[in-house]
Amino acid sequence: MQLFYTPDIDASHPQYFLSEEESKHAIRVLRLETGSEVQLIDGRGGLYTAQIHDAHPKRTILKITSVNTEFEKRNHYLHLAVAPTKNIERLEWFLEKATEIGIDEVSLIITQRSERKEAKTERLNKIITAAIKQSLKAYHPILNEPVTLNQLLDKPFKGQKFIAHCEPGEKFNLKDEITPQGRYLILIGPEGDFAPAEIDKALQNDFKPISLGTSRLRTETAALEACFEVNFLNR
Repeated sequence: MQLFYTPDIDASHPQYFLSEEESKHAIRVLRLETGSEVQLIDGRGGLYTAQIHDAHPKRTILKITSVNTEFEKRNHYLHLAVAPTKNIERLEWFLEKATEIGIDEVSLIITQRSERKEAKTERLNKIITAAIKQSLKAYHPILNEPVTLNQLLDKPFKGQKFIAHCEPGEKFNLKDEITPQGRYLILIGPEGDFAPAEIDKALQNDFKPISLGTSRLRTETAALEACFEVNFLNR
């Protein structure tokens, strides 16, 4: 069954009109017809089943037949704060795979050793949207505009807070520290790691230092490993 992302849909309305772009894709490319069944996701947890009432290539009318307003609602909240990689394709890969595995919020953080100071979130959001459609997820992860690490640390967060880094010192295994069904904020640094002063400030802000294994991981690999561990422990 074909799936469409419809963030403006209203669960209280019995009909929905596909945009001109989506209508053209549905009728001209997918060859859907009047009577065809489709699914819609709104990015807020809603999964809709609908039937094509009028297969018009400019304004297809759908009749909503069923609604699940909390489709596969997650039992935890994962916020990863990641330094954008120098090679933007690696960041795009991470966002795609993390969305497929399960993530709620991503912040792009600029650190002292960051090699990339900006990122086009409009394009990155399109990658996330494609990933939720591919993996049939009804919740669209939040992607925040880039901020400095200090700006992020100054924001309140209710939940467990962790920082993954490679500097010497005591570290804990993430899998041993996670409280199931909780809220988590995990910091992942750039290719050159966090600067010692940044680590100290995070620790002063109640972030717990963690290890993600014995290997030295790339930024995007470390972020995906953290994402996988949190989801596995909350399965």
